[in-house]
Amino acid sequence: MVEQVELNRLFWHSRRGMLELDVLLVPFVQEVYATLNQVDRDLYVRLLTCEDQDMFGWFMERSESDDPELQRMVRMILDRVQPK
Repeated sequence: MVEQVELNRLFWHSRRGMLELDVLLVPFVQEVYATLNQVDRDLYVRLLTCEDQDMFGWFMERSESDDPELQRMVRMILDRVQPK
């Protein structure tokens, strides 16, 4: 179970100050993070260490992360808001 303190911390780390990222990351951490397995939780935390400009490119699908695992997390977040 995810502690509320951890969720609060991730909520604030997910707020990037860039609207395009905030509208993807904040709802993801609020609605999905707690349902992830530990591997994906760790991956989400690692994603938050990336530069905003890199993430912006990945989420706008202008580029992809060189790390396939990070790209998988980006895809997971995008698939949530862009159903196929």
